[in-house]
Amino acid sequence: MKVRVEELEEGSILENDIMGMTSNPIIPRNTVISSLHIEVLKSFLIHEVGVEKTKANGEPLRLNLTLDNSKEKNTVERTLEKDPFITLYLSGVQQLKQEFQNWQSGIRVDITTIRNIILPLLKVFEENPIHIYKIHLYSTKEEYIYHHFLSVGLISAMVAKKLGYEGGNINQIALAGSLANCGMAKVRPSIITKQTALTEEEFNEIKQHTALSYKMVKDIPLLKPDMKLAIFQHHERIDGTGYPSGESSDRIHINSQIIAIADMYHAMVSERLYRSMQTPFIVLEKIKEDYFGKLDIKVVDALLELVANLSPRAIVKVSNGETGEVIFTNSDTLTRPLLKVVKTNKILDLKKRRDLHIKEVISI
Repeated sequence: MKVRVEELEEGSILENDIMGMTSNPIIPRNTVISSLHIEVLKSFLIHEVGVEKTKANGEPLRLNLTLDNSKEKNTVERTLEKDPFITLYLSGVQQLKQEFQNWQSGIRVDITTIRNIILPLLKVFEENPIHIYKIHLYSTKEEYIYHHFLSVGLISAMVAKKLGYEGGNINQIALAGSLANCGMAKVRPSIITKQTALTEEEFNEIKQHTALSYKMVKDIPLLKPDMKLAIFQHHERIDGTGYPSGESSDRIHINSQIIAIADMYHAMVSERLYRSMQTPFIVLEKIKEDYFGKLDIKVVDALLELVANLSPRAIVKVSNGETGEVIFTNSDTLTRPLLKVVKTNKILDLKKRRDLHIKEVISI
């Protein structure tokens, strides 16, 4: 929907790039608007921008700002109804925030509530996989942990589906992924919100969250035993370097590794209190390189297939600002497809151009 800049609310999410006189946007789409962004828009004499109907904190945007004409309002509302993901997702994040606060106060995990949050969202997520490239963009560093719960559940489910899981097992791993870090509610809040490097003592406390998470879910009958094990083990690595038990090889359940890679991927792409966000394709390359021998290659390949195996005619934005159409992807280098630059029709081979990478997936 269109909103005048002087009426723009902080926390709104941009629908489109805001372009200046260069090929790169002044503010890229999906940015969560701050007061600084509003001042930048005003300084560039931009009077109106398109934003999502839901703000990053889950609150709805006031639709009456610019929609005085009832015909225009009906048109916008019909457009907004086409894709309910953002509203569902941001609402789910706020519900999980409330659940987290409940856990901090000693209230038990309500699996029915978690199920009612994650499963309707998973259905929409499966219907439109473009959201795998976007969910980390809606997170704010202050509320990262609540986004992380929900995103790990969704990504875990989609990786499991790539591995051939079906029906109830996909739902189970979505629940387990969402609850994998619930034990963080028992960690000192000052550690969770710390913006500088953790001390050894603080990191050791963080490492207890897997056991704490297991303790919080172990008596839930609606969660299968192997999913409870996956929650306990999701920081174990097959070379024995993980925690809490330093398990290795086939002693680590495949479900543990599915949640592990979802947890790792979302943590790396998201903005954190101590680090800026990274693009999915850069993160995938880092995971493939840095975690070789630490996670089952089948699980790593499933994530790569999920995110990087773009079909021909998919449209992407490259780090140099150019827009390209995917012509061909090589199974050995999925993150670096062959592109045709939209404006010039020139061929761009990202396998050869290591200085460039895919910055954004526009359509699939």
